[in-house]
Amino acid sequence: MVESIFSPPDISPLASPQAVPLIQPIGVKALYGLTLQGESLLAVDPFRGYLLRIDPKTSNLEILNPRHAEAFEGATGVACWQDRVWVAKDHGIFVTPLADINPTPVLTLPYTADGVAVWESTLYVSCKKAGYIYVCDRESGQRITQFPAPGIGVQNLSVWGDYLWCCDQLEQTVYCLDRATGELVVKMLTPFPTPTGLAVPPRTRPESGTLWVAYANEEPYVRDDPNGEEPYELTFRDRTLIHPLSYHWYEDANYCRTNGYLMEMTYVEEIDALEDAIPLQNVEWRIAFPTTTDRQVVRSVEPVGMPFQEVMQNGERVASYRFDQLDPHERHLFGWKALVEVYGIKYQLTPRQVESAPALPPEFGPRYLIDDDELAMHTPTIQAAARDSVGTETNLLRQVLSIRNYVYDKLSYAVTPAIETPDVVLQRGRGSCGEYVGLLLALMRLNGIACRTVGRYKCPGQADQAGIYLEPDFNHVWIEFYLPGFGWLPMESNPDDVEDGGPYPTRFFMGLPWWHVEMGKGIPFEKLIRPENNPEVRLGDLAVNHMRFKILGELVP
Repeated sequence: MVESIFSPPDISPLASPQAVPLIQPIGVKALYGLTLQGESLLAVDPFRGYLLRIDPKTSNLEILNPRHAEAFEGATGVACWQDRVWVAKDHGIFVTPLADINPTPVLTLPYTADGVAVWESTLYVSCKKAGYIYVCDRESGQRITQFPAPGIGVQNLSVWGDYLWCCDQLEQTVYCLDRATGELVVKMLTPFPTPTGLAVPPRTRPESGTLWVAYANEEPYVRDDPNGEEPYELTFRDRTLIHPLSYHWYEDANYCRTNGYLMEMTYVEEIDALEDAIPLQNVEWRIAFPTTTDRQVVRSVEPVGMPFQEVMQNGERVASYRFDQLDPHERHLFGWKALVEVYGIKYQLTPRQVESAPALPPEFGPRYLIDDDELAMHTPTIQAAARDSVGTETNLLRQVLSIRNYVYDKLSYAVTPAIETPDVVLQRGRGSCGEYVGLLLALMRLNGIACRTVGRYKCPGQADQAGIYLEPDFNHVWIEFYLPGFGWLPMESNPDDVEDGGPYPTRFFMGLPWWHVEMGKGIPFEKLIRPENNPEVRLGDLAVNHMRFKILGELVP
């Protein structure tokens, strides 16, 4: 097996979780825009009309415009330079002295202005509707130049020195750009969804550092309703916070890692009643461990309920449990508990970099280009879809993205009772994550792109809920495709399919957030091995699985 050149960097197994400040200001609905004023942070609440000064050390906040809240309603961006503040609101950019709040217009755009940043005499304005970042004169508002926005969502801006930084709410990504040309330098995933503002500390460099990032969204919760027919009801509440985004760009390895978490992960099988079935003889039950990757480090694995024997399967660590006999109505609990470091990762490869990639190694074809999982690759429906999905494109990275977008155009996400073959799924027009994966695998393999299923679980993405057990609702799978000369690259199955007809974000194309856990690559996650004289039985008929996570602390990448 060819190993990826993306080897994980040296990480001390004794590295301790960091005490990272997470700011949740009281009395605000949502924080948008973010900028530094000395040691303090400034932000706007577009719903309350507040211009806020926040102390990051204490989370204490102050309303700076108590008599001018109406003038700031709908504001989504804020920037500070010396003793003045610039605000993005509706179609315009406004400026006001901090000492005497009185916003006056600087420039007007044909579309909504989303974010604003100031550096010396230059003003930077983001506009999702136009798809550009505008570069203007700070005083006159006259446009100097413009360059394309790096993502497809609403973006907020910050600047320091030679670099312009922007966060994209839909892409869940922070981009570092060359301030003069708009050329992308590095991009990184955020640990929370919907980033709505960022502030760059002085002397921040693209290689590594920490940024302040604001987030705003909603979360479901169960509300106590004493006067209702039912004492409890499901509803939503606002959730806004500021959190330091830590990152490290491994330029030689072509990826950037962001905030990590030390996680305890437990997987246990509970043998259920076999009822009146025939006893099973000499059974081996295998469960794969988490695996060490560019974004994941396995510190330790210990047994739960029963001891296991560790075996290697295609280079992957697997727990083996052996039963001489499993009788009807017999009960067991067995599994493992792992201590794992998980990080966000975003690979930085571009189509131009892979133009001269070598050919696929010959040994990959019999393993990663075949129909080995009921992929319906022989059917006219899937063969026609494989041709249509890439058209005349020859660049491998663009082919993969084209196939992904084709699948997103054809399918919508739904949890289904059983996994159907890709031809049925394509005709039906909706599918689960596993069915997205099946169609992606079929189309990519027919186009000569080596790929495989990976997964298996996602921790609930609640990094602010450390120390309590978190249980996922479903298992989850995604894919990896092989880029000759570079290695295996991740791509999510369905989470980027967020808008009918697109455009689709690329946040999880060659990237994974911290809450994914990679297990048993290239092998089944779980397998029952039994002699031929045993009756046919499925894992799901024998046992019920239990999965839970606990976030123990945050790690610097």
